[in-house]
Amino acid sequence: MTTDKNVVAKTLENLKRRQFEAYYCETADEACGLALSLIPEGDSVAWGGSKTAEQIGLIQAVRTAGKFAVIDRDKATTPEEKAAFMRQGLSADTFISGINGLSSDGWIVNIDGTGNRVAATVYGPRNIIFVAGVNKLVDGGVEDAIDRARNIAAPRNAQRFDIATPCKATGKCADCLSPCTICSQFVLTRFCKPAGRIKVILIGEELGF
Repeated sequence: MTTDKNVVAKTLENLKRRQFEAYYCETADEACGLALSLIPEGDSVAWGGSKTAEQIGLIQAVRTAGKFAVIDRDKATTPEEKAAFMRQGLSADTFISGINGLSSDGWIVNIDGTGNRVAATVYGPRNIIFVAGVNKLVDGGVEDAIDRARNIAAPRNAQRFDIATPCKATGKCADCLSPCTICSQFVLTRFCKPAGRIKVILIGEELGF
């Protein structure tokens, strides 16, 4: 984790060089308001399992705004219904996600168990909003961001689920082949095409995993 303003500024500049829209907000409330302003009225909106988006109040704000067509996976009552919501989210207008690792040279790293979250960010929705606390930022290159995603984000995320992976027990990635692994897909995003499709909001607080 880094709160160094020079590192934050460098990261934002490198993201912009890679055609991302990049923003910095000091607080969660400020980030929530900005994110909402980046969603066009009337858009269908879906999200991945982002603790950061929940913590800043963005998911609830989208639900209650009254100006979006919300694809709410949390309304599902069965695993099959939840899967259907997640597939529908792949064609939403706007998709909200967190970040597992962000390098100061502008690479975004995400790890996923089933793939719905990373699939939507790669292709489909025309508007992607990434929200991330400064704890996701590493002052280094993509390998450092991958290391953070594997050995900090994934083990902490595993604690939320009723699974028996090595990382849940040890707090470190074991490169496991467990049937219940939450690390099936690794997606590295180094450039935004078309320009501006992906918006990155970096927040000056420790949020998510």
